[in-house]
Amino acid sequence: MNEHQPLVSIGMPVYNGESFLKNAIQSILEQTFQDFELIISDNASTDKTQEICRFYAAQDQRIHYYRNEQNMGAAWNQSQVVKLAKGDYFKWAHHDDICATQLLEKSVQVLNKNPSVVLCYPQTMIINHLGASVEKCSDGFNLRSTKPHQRFRKYHHLVRYGNICNPFHGLIRTNILKKTPIVGGYPSSDLVLLGELVLHGEFYEIPETLFFKRDHPDNSIRAYPTYRERIAWYDPTKKNKLYLTKWKWLLEYLRAIRAAPISLLEKFLCYVQMLQWLTWNWLWLIKDLFKALMWPLFKLFLYLRANPKLAGNTSFL
Repeated sequence: MNEHQPLVSIGMPVYNGESFLKNAIQSILEQTFQDFELIISDNASTDKTQEICRFYAAQDQRIHYYRNEQNMGAAWNQSQVVKLAKGDYFKWAHHDDICATQLLEKSVQVLNKNPSVVLCYPQTMIINHLGASVEKCSDGFNLRSTKPHQRFRKYHHLVRYGNICNPFHGLIRTNILKKTPIVGGYPSSDLVLLGELVLHGEFYEIPETLFFKRDHPDNSIRAYPTYRERIAWYDPTKKNKLYLTKWKWLLEYLRAIRAAPISLLEKFLCYVQMLQWLTWNWLWLIKDLFKALMWPLFKLFLYLRANPKLAGNTSFL
C-alpha cells in the first residue's frame, strides 16, 4: 500500500520553543484544510520541546518529529524541513506564531487556481507574548506583474530599508523552492530567498488577516541584535569568523538572476535593477571591505581578551 502524499508540507524548525509551541501546533491541527504533513525539526532543544513534540506526534500520524543531536544552526534547520517535505506546497511555521483556521484552505485555493503564482501569503497581525494584538502589518508584496523584472524591482523597493518578511511564512510551490539554496547561513537570507522566488513567479497577498506573528523578548532579532551574533545563530561554524554579509547578498542576487528560468532580456533588466541596488548599498559594501582589512586586528583583540595575562605583556609580539 502506497504511503499517502499530502498536498501541503508544513515545516517547523524549533529550538527551545516550549513557551509557545503547543499553541503553534494546535493552530495547525485546527486548520479547515487537513491534507498536510507537519515536519518538526528539533535543533537539540534543552527544554520541554522534545516532550511536547513527541506527545503530539503520538496523537497524529501526520506529524513527523526529527531531533538533531546537536544544534546545527537556524539556517540548516530551516532548510532541513524543506528537504524533508513531500507535498506540492510548502509553508514554514515557527513555534511562536499562530495560524488562523482558514489560512491553509485559502492559500491552497489561490495556488490551485493561479499557476503563475509561486507564493501566496495572508495579511499579518503582530501579537505580543500574551497573544494580544499589537500592530497590523502592511506588507505590500502583492507582486502580480507578468514581467519578472518588474516584480524584482518592486520587491527591491519594498525591502530597501529592511522588512520583517512576513511573506516568508506564506505557502510556496515546493518544486521551485527546492531549486534555490533555501535559507543561507547569513542575516536576511530569507529576504534574499524571496528575491529569488519572485523571479520564478508572482506573489499573491490574501486581503485577510490570517497570520499572527509573535513579537517577544526571545525572538531571534531581539536575542541576537548584532550581525556577528546573528551570523553565529544562523550557522554556529561561522562564530567569530569574518563574513562579508552585504557582498554575500550581492553575489546571491546575481546568482539568482543567472539561474532564473526567464528570458535573456528579462535577465538583463534584472541586472540593471541590481545597479540601482548598488547605489543604495555601496557604502555598506565599502564598510564590509574595511571590516575585512581590520579583521586581523579584531582577531588579536579577541585573543587578548581571552588571554588577559598576555594583554600586559608585549614580549610575545
